[in-house]
Amino acid sequence: MKISIGSLRAFCVATLQQVGLNNKDAETTADALVTTDAMGVFTHGTKLLSGYLNRLRGGGYRATGIPRIEREGPAWGVVDGESALGQVGSVFAMKTAIAKARQVGVAYVGLRNTGHIGAAGYYAAMAAREGLIGLVTGNDMPSVAAPGSRGAVLGSNPLAYGVPVGDRDPILLDMATAAVAGGKVYAAHQRGEVIPPTWLIGPDGHPTTDGSLYPHHASLAPMAGHKGYGLGLWAEILSAVLPGGAITWQVGSWIFDEASKPSLHNAAFIAIDVATIAPPREFAARVQALIDEIHKAPTAEGIERVLLPGEREWNLHRTATNHGIDLPADVVTKLELIAKETGINLQWST
Repeated sequence: MKISIGSLRAFCVATLQQVGLNNKDAETTADALVTTDAMGVFTHGTKLLSGYLNRLRGGGYRATGIPRIEREGPAWGVVDGESALGQVGSVFAMKTAIAKARQVGVAYVGLRNTGHIGAAGYYAAMAAREGLIGLVTGNDMPSVAAPGSRGAVLGSNPLAYGVPVGDRDPILLDMATAAVAGGKVYAAHQRGEVIPPTWLIGPDGHPTTDGSLYPHHASLAPMAGHKGYGLGLWAEILSAVLPGGAITWQVGSWIFDEASKPSLHNAAFIAIDVATIAPPREFAARVQALIDEIHKAPTAEGIERVLLPGEREWNLHRTATNHGIDLPADVVTKLELIAKETGINLQWST
């Protein structure tokens, strides 16, 4: 079913306000979720809303939580998210990193004790839109095997970066360090689709195509084997070890734990101010030259051109802005259940 960005955002804001969020935090969270849907990343968009509402009602996520800087220096900071929604804490942390980077060139901000952060790329794009290079990592409850393990060792710890491209859409990469995000396993299994053998590691340490085993009896495979494992560990160190947050199994499940429990997620935000390091026009010209070179690369039969990271998603976002978001059935079902529970109507497009 199709819905306009404005209608979906208004629905999200209203449901979040109903459980106690102020207007600013509700709009921050809604924009992150709806933007992600508009970019076609439905596993990390409004499909997450029902879980967030449940944890806000239960108190595990604090509707009145206010992220605060615990300690800081000119080029760094550590933020306590106070168990507020991850979108609230993450936007605050990235804005803090951007402000510091404008002063000193490069800044790191660690965010601990926050909620599930959703799409890490949303925050990387925030920096890129401001003319800075943004890097975001996060950690999660272990769900990903290490090479040779028979169980989960790390979370699907995301890594994202955004690079400004003048007045055009940023280069934007957002990836799990697992072979696939856990949400994609849930979605495929719910749709009755066969799970590829490269997605999951069974309890015997070997690949499995049985999606019903995840997450209790199977782990996600690491992306590209030892390479994804190494990047996942790097995300764990930046996101949790360095700022003093919960590590691996200390992080809770925001989906399966009691709604009264905080999930203790963590994330890291690095901002690099291009204008401090390189003349902005020269940087923009060099980035554009690189993009043009990649676009002109010879392609396989049937392929128009090589795309940059994020190019497909920004194209989808433009289509959604003009014509509405075409939501998949599993997301529609989640939203309709929220509408029934809250009494807040969804305004579908006709």
